[in-house]
Formats: sequence, structure tokens, C-alpha cells
Amino acid sequence: MASLEVEEKPSEVKQNAIWGESKKMWAIAGPAILVSVSQFSIGFVTVAFAGHLGELELAAVTITTNVIEGFVFGIMLGMGSALETLCGQAVGAGQHNMLGIYLQRSWIITGITALCLTPCYLLATPILNLLRQDKAISELAGKYCKMVIPQFFAYAMNFPIQKFLQSQTKVWVMTIISIIGLGCHVLLNWALVTKLEFGLLGAAMAGNISWWLQVIAMVIYVVAGFFPDSWTGLSLLAFKSLWGFVKLSLASAVMLCLELWYFTAIILMVGYLKDPTLAVDSISICLNLQLWTSMVTLGFNIAASVRVSNELGAGRPKAAKFSIVVVVLTSLAVGVIFMAIILATKHDFPKLFTDKQLVIKAASKLGYFLAATIFLNSILPVLHRKEWQ
Repeated sequence: MASLEVEEKPSEVKQNAIWGESKKMWAIAGPAILVSVSQFSIGFVTVAFAGHLGELELAAVTITTNVIEGFVFGIMLGMGSALETLCGQAVGAGQHNMLGIYLQRSWIITGITALCLTPCYLLATPILNLLRQDKAISELAGKYCKMVIPQFFAYAMNFPIQKFLQSQTKVWVMTIISIIGLGCHVLLNWALVTKLEFGLLGAAMAGNISWWLQVIAMVIYVVAGFFPDSWTGLSLLAFKSLWGFVKLSLASAVMLCLELWYFTAIILMVGYLKDPTLAVDSISICLNLQLWTSMVTLGFNIAASVRVSNELGAGRPKAAKFSIVVVVLTSLAVGVIFMAIILATKHDFPKLFTDKQLVIKAASKLGYFLAATIFLNSILPVLHRKEWQ
């Protein structure tokens, strides 16, 4: 009996270690997933409501979301992501007073970047025509792009605030704000698109209002005195060393853009097919679901980054490797669950976006490919993150 007890101890220790690491990981990943999913679901909901307006409207919103916004989103997210490195270093060095300076510096850079990229929205129709997209889709997408310019500038404010709060693990208020924002967005779409029948104008208005409500709420949270050490008010120091900040931001932007722009390339390529409206509609349904599940993976990505940084900073490289294993296995398990759901509902999930039978049938045929892609993408972003840690 004694020998049996001795044999059981290593497995019990291992189980306790896995359980302990899982709790630490979910404490970080849980809120991050909720924020990512909630904010991405704003576009997800918009596409769903637009799909029930008609095939052309669904295609136009898809082109806007995945081509025009997909192009600028990667740049804006990358420019804001530079803040993650700087804020993390400042927290580690105990220089909390620099966090507010970095946040303001990032706002300046992302704001200027937004101004420089605004012509992409204003000239969306000629850009899409130049890329040989369907003329009817390009025309409507161009009109919709102009309607959603306000939410583009909300991105410029949102991404730096996220990194500012995540670096200090102050994420639950941001999570609550994001969830409430998503709920408001659903109600606004129902009221403006379904009940008042404002069409794409209603969808654009709902998106603009929802994004700015979230950004304003988070700005108030930051400046209202909850961060006395890291936010000491506006400072002219934010205008110093901008070029060094820009170089770091550009490096982050290039890396993220290469990851995100392949979705843009897919939408553009299917736009060359014989029936572009049907092709864009069906592929957009699958891409939106894939991107939605990727937001969950992004939460594990953030958790892996924080846990590995913590353990390496404490001089525990073996613990850092163990953290990676736990995060990857958890993300893989979630990927298997999502894959099973897609396979089980491959004839039904397109109905979330449209009631057109041709589109539903075409999207259903892509179910197996969608399931496989979701499974592979459940671990790739987490592993990729470790290459530069």
C-alpha cells in the first residue's frame, strides 16, 4: 500500500501543477476573450443584420469589413500593439508614471494614422473597381464605407486603451463595458435596421454609436482617478521621442498586417468569380465565423504572453515552458469543440446571416473546410506568439 501511495504522488503533483497553471491562465485569458469576442461581435452582428436585408447588402458590408476595414484594421491594431511592449516594460520596472505618457503618445500616432488612412474609406468605390470587383457591390460598399468613418476613429482610441489596461491587469471593467456595448449594438441594429428599416444607414449608425459608447466609457474610467500612479493628466512629454515610438509601432503593424490581410486576399479573389455576389456572400459567412473563433484564440495568445513574461522575469524558464504547454493544449481543446459545432451545424449556421437558400447551400458546402481551418487556427496564433518571446 505504501508503494502505491508513493507511485500516486508524482501524478497528483502534476495534476495540481496543471490545475494551478490553468487557473492562472484563465484569470488572464477569460477577460481577454470576453473583450475580444464582444468587440469583434459588433461587426459580426452588423453582417448578420445586413445579410437579412439582401444579398447585395451582405456582399457590400462584407467587402467593407474584410477588404477596406481589414486593410486599415491591421495597421491600426499593429500601431496600437507597440504600447503592449512599452507598458509591460514600464510595469516591470516600476515606472507606472510612464504608462499615461505612453498612452497619450500612442493616441497621437494612431490618430494621425487614422487621418492618413481616411482616403481609403472616401475612395472605396474606385479602389474596389480598380481591384476588379463587381460594380454594384463596389458602389454600395463605397457608400457604406463613408457611413462608418466615425467608428474607424474609435479604433484609434480603443486599441491603445486596451493595451494600457491589460498591462496593469485591469481588465474586468473593460470587459463589462465591452459586453454592455455589444448588447447596445444588438438593440440598436434591431431598432434601426429591422424596426425603422433604415437599411445600411441604420447598420452604420448602430456601429458608430456602439463603438464610441465603449471608447468614451473606457476613457472616463482611465482619467477619473482610478489610476493615480499611471495617469497623471495630459503632458507635453507625449510629443517627445515620437519617432522611436513610430518605428516600434510600424514593426508591430507589419507583423499583424501579414497575418490579417490574407482574409482580404480571399474576399478579393472570390470577387472575380462568375457570380461574385453569391461567392462573396458564402465565403463571408465562413470568414466571419472563423474570425469570431479567432478572437477566443487571441485571448489565449494574450494569456500566454503574460504568463511566459511573468515566469521569465522571475527567472523560471521551466515554468515558462510549462505555461506554454498548458495554454496550447487548452486552446487546442477549444478548437476541437468549435470544429465539432461547425460540423454538427453545417447546414444551419449560414441561417444566422441570411435566409437566401442559394447562399445557405453554398456556405454549407464550405463547412468541412471551415471546421478544418478553425481547428488549425486554434493553436497557430499561440505558437506564433512564442517566436518573439
